[in-house]
Amino acid sequence: MLHVYEFDVFEDEDVLLAPPFNMKGGTQGADFREACEMAADWLKTEMEHRVMRGLPFLEATFGNESRHGGRTIIVAVDASKKTVPRMTAAAAARELGVTPGRVSQMVKAGLLESFELDGRTWLTRGSVEARKEEAPKPGRPRKAAAV
Repeated sequence: MLHVYEFDVFEDEDVLLAPPFNMKGGTQGADFREACEMAADWLKTEMEHRVMRGLPFLEATFGNESRHGGRTIIVAVDASKKTVPRMTAAAAARELGVTPGRVSQMVKAGLLESFELDGRTWLTRGSVEARKEEAPKPGRPRKAAAV
């Protein structure tokens, strides 16, 4: 599904900020091109989040004037459940070095993000990658030595 929104790109303390009109949040870039690329990336992520969670899409408005003396840009992205980088629970278990049962526990605990598509449950690749980055080492923690 194509999503089209306007963003306000303006300079603030040596970076270009790019918040969307009619939505909370936004992004930034070191220069105009990077701010535009980051706005597209932000919008794709936001729309994928909304579709995975069943949240409504906010109505886009057009013809907005910059609120901060910057430039208004139009950003269009293709975003749906099918565009979300995803993997099966079995593949996630292999990557994380845990059992599929542990993956289910991690989903229930909010440590991994999942969604339904075509009657199957998928895990977002981003949540698996983030877990790999912050995951504790395997095994039980050692007990502190008695003093």
